[in-house]
Amino acid sequence: MNGACASCGADGGHRLHAAREMMFGLGGAFTYRECGGCGCLELLDPPADPALYYPADYYSYRRGAGRRLERLGAWLKRRRARSCLEGGDPLGALLKRAFGEPAQLRWMRRLGIGRGDAVLDVGCGAGELLRELQRDGFRRLAGIDPYLPADRDFGQGLVVRREHLADVTERHDLVMLHHVLEHLPDQRGVFAQLRRVVKPGGGLLVRVPLADSLAWRRYGADWVQLDAPRHLVLHTRRSLETLAAGAGFTLEGRENDGTAFQFWGSEQYRRGIPLRDPRSHATDPRRSPFTRAELEGFAREAAQANRDGDSDQAAFFFRRDRNP
Repeated sequence: MNGACASCGADGGHRLHAAREMMFGLGGAFTYRECGGCGCLELLDPPADPALYYPADYYSYRRGAGRRLERLGAWLKRRRARSCLEGGDPLGALLKRAFGEPAQLRWMRRLGIGRGDAVLDVGCGAGELLRELQRDGFRRLAGIDPYLPADRDFGQGLVVRREHLADVTERHDLVMLHHVLEHLPDQRGVFAQLRRVVKPGGGLLVRVPLADSLAWRRYGADWVQLDAPRHLVLHTRRSLETLAAGAGFTLEGRENDGTAFQFWGSEQYRRGIPLRDPRSHATDPRRSPFTRAELEGFAREAAQANRDGDSDQAAFFFRRDRNP
């Protein structure tokens, strides 16, 4: 990564930032380069064995709640999804008013994805988001994750596979990457693969942490979502849109979805408290280093950053061009 920027191609005017591993407190010093052109951050010295920084509990492959009420819940979810995506259905509309529109349905609606369209989740973990979409009535769902212990067929049109993006041969109406892109090397190569697996005119949903944010400016190397050395590239809005445009994807919208975590997590790192430390708010809120008033303040600030477009993470909605 010591040449031109992986996103915009700029070569020069870069700044360097020293960072530490702070999720698990495993130790190690790392260097990020901030591009002088687009502002994205690239890890210059990734570890020789990245697996050392992905302990067994980094990803969760456990299934969610039991099946006792699952059938009734799935039926109600399908009614709500029908109202959200297709209109009509008085019961679904009532459920939507009472419980709101889930994020996954809002994403589908924004990209015009119906319940019969083919959806691929890259880096799907245990497939919990896909199972939510299955309960919403989506029928052509697939997930890939190279860290899965084995392939799994959940039935009713949902399969998750132990694969890399390069292994995928089918094209899909929608491809999703939820906080996955920042873990992948060769960003241009990733987008070339995405162009290959998204149908012409299809949708691409990318959710990432963002370096052009209030949290990065305030905390620098203590920003919790820098997450050295697991995050190899941290985009800015400009760098991601430039990278996507080079692969034939047009931005159709963006949704800022940062949370209070960007502030309390970064404050902990500044105080030398790893995220999985017994003193951490994430580990045991009862032993949190923050008062209730402080946590409420972080939540208000996160909501304001979302409104201002200054949040440290967002969902990007892209449309692939219609060329073969």
